[in-house]
Amino acid sequence: MTARELAGRTVVVTGATSGIGRAAAVGFARRGAHVVAVGRDPARLRSVVSELTEVGRVRAYGLGADFARLDDVRAAGEDLRGRYEHIDVLASNAGGMFRTRTLTADGFESTIQVNHLSGFLLAHLLRDRLAGGRLIVTSSDAYTTGRLDPDDLNAEQARYGAGRAYGASKQAGILFAAEAARRWPDVLAVSFHPGEVRTLIGRGTIASWYFRFNPLLRTPDRAADTLLWLATAPADGIAPGGYYMDRRPHPVKGPTAGADLAARLWDASAAAISERESL
Repeated sequence: MTARELAGRTVVVTGATSGIGRAAAVGFARRGAHVVAVGRDPARLRSVVSELTEVGRVRAYGLGADFARLDDVRAAGEDLRGRYEHIDVLASNAGGMFRTRTLTADGFESTIQVNHLSGFLLAHLLRDRLAGGRLIVTSSDAYTTGRLDPDDLNAEQARYGAGRAYGASKQAGILFAAEAARRWPDVLAVSFHPGEVRTLIGRGTIASWYFRFNPLLRTPDRAADTLLWLATAPADGIAPGGYYMDRRPHPVKGPTAGADLAARLWDASAAAISERESL
């Protein structure tokens, strides 16, 4: 799928109201795609939809969903299924970093739900719509600081740290994409590291100042470049399940490279959210 071939295609971007997600959504719109921007803040969602409509060739669609609420994700999946028979690209980009350990209304630790479980659920809800399409997961080299245990997704057995929880959730993104590529051979699933980016992530944590004001960090536009490339580059040049940075395969280190851990995470994630879902 080249940039020209993206024209008229349907692209869903989660976490689309700021940072990497917004930059990617604008990039897709400029290439003529029909962009669905998913975000939780209504004012920011209206703003990004206005921008996408201005730069794009077709009107964008804004879809409200708070990834800290699985019912919101289910409603978003139902909405998308009702609107689109096929989704060409799902950019699973929504994420956050939380200063203290909190549980969502669904009973999960907030970082693992917002950064992994909700995206995992949405991809499953859209599984048949993604056939022949692409799933692109925003991860990070912060995965190396994570200690993900599929048998303890809520990290109840470990002392909480915002960076450690974030790293574990980014581990999950790499593993999710790798296992999706194995289980869903008709979907080109990959993950990528955007580099260190000036964004609003980590509000309320010490990291917030680093990510907001460090002049040496990447701009969201530069960070979104690999995402856009993964969505448009010829499929035969992209390794299914691969982890990328700056348009190149990026080696995965440690346990995160293991197929066994990926399979265990998939099964644990499915079990965690399957009380009302058929996964």
